[in-house]
Amino acid sequence: MSEAAGSPGLRVLYVRFEGTAAGRAEEESPEFSGLLGLLGDFTPVVQALPPDAALADVQGALRYFDRDAPGLARLIRLRALALHGTDCTVGVAANPLLARMAAHSGPAGSVRTVHPEETAAFLAGRPVAALHGVGAVTARTLCSYGLDTVGRVAGAAPATLQRILGAKTGRLLHERARGIDPTPVVPGEPARSEKAELRFARDELDTVARRRALLALADGLGFRMRTAGQAARALTLTVRYADRSVTTRTRTLAEPTAHTPALTALAYALHDGLGLQRARVRAVALRAEELMPAELATLQLSLDPREEKARRAEAAADRARLRFGASAAHPAGLLDAA
Repeated sequence: MSEAAGSPGLRVLYVRFEGTAAGRAEEESPEFSGLLGLLGDFTPVVQALPPDAALADVQGALRYFDRDAPGLARLIRLRALALHGTDCTVGVAANPLLARMAAHSGPAGSVRTVHPEETAAFLAGRPVAALHGVGAVTARTLCSYGLDTVGRVAGAAPATLQRILGAKTGRLLHERARGIDPTPVVPGEPARSEKAELRFARDELDTVARRRALLALADGLGFRMRTAGQAARALTLTVRYADRSVTTRTRTLAEPTAHTPALTALAYALHDGLGLQRARVRAVALRAEELMPAELATLQLSLDPREEKARRAEAAADRARLRFGASAAHPAGLLDAA
């Protein structure tokens, strides 16, 4: 029996590249593009998830390489290390939801597989917030009803979830809690979120330094969204501490935007609301959530001439970056204390 026949039902890989330059506050790096090209050597069905991950449907590659999906995942790790010096964590499963959760279920740098018959046991004891798409607000709402694990959500009546979360969200959550995800891997699909992260050289106690880092992250996110013609509806702040604990906060923007000052103001508000005066912070990350085409975003008219001037200056800075590189223009706060 060939290795390709060894794991029926497994077809989707979620690949997270560890330590790439794309994980920092910059636009998509050539390094990340090269790693996507490596996945393209195995299958044309690759969906980029900038800045540091991708989905790949390898069903059509199993017979060609005479390997099963976990075998292809191990080969991808080997080639990424040999050709790019980059390790990767790979989740292998029957659909994108389970593959993503498998990749995030343990330490970096390994291949983790969820076989179809293992799905219920794999999901049962996990916190409901571990389900992709369940944000902090939804998780808190579910926990207030005692639905704090994926297994309890899967065991709840669909009508109960629909009363708590609404018809569409409740139905979708019930399916995900049982490991059902019909979402296909779509090559070239626009990302639904954009993330930028900055790790400090040492555990950071200085609030000013952390705010300056958030400004850099918001500026990088805004630039990437504007050049891609996208706008975000919400922003998520993740703070990682010296003791490896993590705090995450999400807040909806007043209107969909990619405007750096608006992103920065919300990032500052999320940060300041945590009260981290004495915290030892190892890393901060911002994720622009619920991306949509910028031309579809509804913008409130502003009568403030300073707002219009700021947007014109931002557009000019973007043109300079596109022509001369990312270092051609920066917010003034990155030169002085934020």
